[in-house]
Amino acid sequence: MSSSPWFTTDRPATGPEPAARVYCFPHAGGNPRSFLGWQPDLDDVAEIAGFCPPGRGHRYREPALTDVAALADAVAREIAATTDRPFLLFGHSFGAVLAFEVARRLGPLPHFRHLVASGCSAPALLPTRRVVETARLEGREFTEAVGFFGGLPPEVVADESLQELLLPHLRADFRMVAEYAYRPAGPLPVPVTLINGTDDPHVDEAALRAWDRECPRPPARHRLAGGHFYFDGSSRSVTDILRSLLPEAPAVGQPGGWHVELI
Repeated sequence: MSSSPWFTTDRPATGPEPAARVYCFPHAGGNPRSFLGWQPDLDDVAEIAGFCPPGRGHRYREPALTDVAALADAVAREIAATTDRPFLLFGHSFGAVLAFEVARRLGPLPHFRHLVASGCSAPALLPTRRVVETARLEGREFTEAVGFFGGLPPEVVADESLQELLLPHLRADFRMVAEYAYRPAGPLPVPVTLINGTDDPHVDEAALRAWDRECPRPPARHRLAGGHFYFDGSSRSVTDILRSLLPEAPAVGQPGGWHVELI
């Protein structure tokens, strides 16, 4: 994945190539490298590839995309053109919405095996009223409203200079989700697994049941101890689930140039 600007990896250079890949899409405002710490848990079976959109991380000089559909179009094209082994999509919160839209566009790509949506209501129910209202706020009001979702370190909440430095990407992502326009379509071409924290105030049972309409069969559901960011300090709880979904190690092929449907 070193040749792709869209994804960053942190897999050891030595040793055999893993037989599978997990593309990870972070939450709103999330660091493109936020999931690379999971790599040691999966070194023997998969490569973690963290999503890095234009305007973030090493692509900070590039103009950002501000529309979920346009972003999903570009990511799906990139994956279809470069994938060379079986893969899963994993997305958390905003990242799950983006991963879902990418999954729609990938269609029945032979290497595509599974979508894992974490901490996210069904796309048909988005954007929620709270997200829309939060996206309209500025300054301290925005910071306090975002606190409902968790994930902001106390030092950022307390320091306005840090907020000015770190929150622009978060605010941009909230606005992107607030403008998200769900479009009904047929079920996804791959199985779906849902993972959520037992104490997540953002995603309730009804919001999870509505995922059924997007899936070829009822999704597997996991409740892990914690809130919206249930995996903080507890990566093994997630990587064990990912490991169970990874395919057997077939021969690694070449990029296939498969058709990607842009919707």
